[in-house]
Formats: sequence, C-alpha cells, structure tokens
Amino acid sequence: MITILNQTSRFLRITLSWGKVLRLGPRKEGQISTQDAERDSITQLVADGAIKIIGVGPQASSSAAANPAKRTNVQSHQPRVSGGHRGDR
Repeated sequence: MITILNQTSRFLRITLSWGKVLRLGPRKEGQISTQDAERDSITQLVADGAIKIIGVGPQASSSAAANPAKRTNVQSHQPRVSGGHRGDR
C-alpha cells in the first residue's frame, strides 16, 4: 500500500483500477495499492503537485492511528473490559 496526501485545498476524485474511485478531501491522506500508483491519473496528479506520495508499506504513515493497540489514552478513561451496563440486568 502507498499513502498519498492531497496538497490542494479542494476535494479530489481519483480514478483507480477496477472502476473504484478514491475521494480525498483537502489536506487529507489515503492509501492506494502499488498497482494503482502506476496509473496515468496518479502520475499526472503527482507531476502537477496536487498529490504527494508519503510512504510505502502496509500502514505507511499513520500506523498508530490505524492500530488501536498503539493509541495512547489521551482522555484518561479506562477502556471497558466487559460489555456495557445497558441491558445487563
């Protein structure tokens, strides 16, 4: 997987293989396959400076956000060990 970043201030609609479409918001990042990175639509956007290729790998740039085990608990709440209290009567 390759992570790309939208460097424009507008939404991008990028055509991928198999008829799929990646909708990428302003200053947002998304992941595409390595086969899609070689498409003409992607290489043209990279040449124009609309998108930037950030990294290559299974979870190239935001591995901490994608993996819940690596997230830090910033709200000082303990995670629920068992199911919720609602319905446990």
